[in-house]
Amino acid sequence: MQHSPAVVPTALALVWALIALVLGSYVAAARRHPRWSPWRTLSFVGGGALLLVALSSSVVHWAHADLRGHMFQHLLLGMFAPLLFVMAAPVTLFLASVGPRTARRTVRVLHSRPVRVLSHPIAALLLNVGGMVLLYSTQLFVLSRSSAWLHVLVHYHFLAAGYLFAWSIAGPDPAPGRPSVRYRAVVLFVAIAVHSTLGKLMYVHGWPQGAGVARSELEAAAQWMYYGGDLAEMLLIAALGAVWYAERGRSLASARTEATSH
Repeated sequence: MQHSPAVVPTALALVWALIALVLGSYVAAARRHPRWSPWRTLSFVGGGALLLVALSSSVVHWAHADLRGHMFQHLLLGMFAPLLFVMAAPVTLFLASVGPRTARRTVRVLHSRPVRVLSHPIAALLLNVGGMVLLYSTQLFVLSRSSAWLHVLVHYHFLAAGYLFAWSIAGPDPAPGRPSVRYRAVVLFVAIAVHSTLGKLMYVHGWPQGAGVARSELEAAAQWMYYGGDLAEMLLIAALGAVWYAERGRSLASARTEATSH
């Protein structure tokens, strides 16, 4: 079943320009800080590159003509690009690049109640994986294919919820009231279990129902989601492991310093 792209070329050009502006701003800020890790810069640029691929004309048309293309786009927008953005620590770079007044205001926003609630791993889990369950197990997906505004909103949700979840689990940027690594690991494994189960249900029951495509295409899209999601989640596990290793190293160094002082 063929679908007309909901995003016109003019809108795509504006999105590309916005992505290029954000990438340029990050790189310029990183160059003003000689000690800033080039790996973080590379991570941010990589995330931007994945966004550009996901929103390229060929992928947009493929996503509207084939559910496998939609799932490929979903994986880039909702899982791989957000993880690369999070690992680039953009908030830390922003705080280091602005004046004291702006930095204090930003910190106050980060510690506000709405941000504290949204950045909690369970809230981020519900928004991220819960949003996927809602999209593919109901008629919301079919509606998003016929409504341009809803289609764009779904894409924004993929990107924002994916970023929020990765940030809450393994982000190097500061997060107010972030639970322990063990707590976050449990939430991550719950997310993996739900995501895998959703992929299996899509394969078995032919979700999203009413999409008007062949069963073989539905099954192939479910496989893309299942195996592509596994890869993204393995990377997130590695990122969380790196966070645990760094925290453990700091704790041991602090303990040694305290023992030496006594």
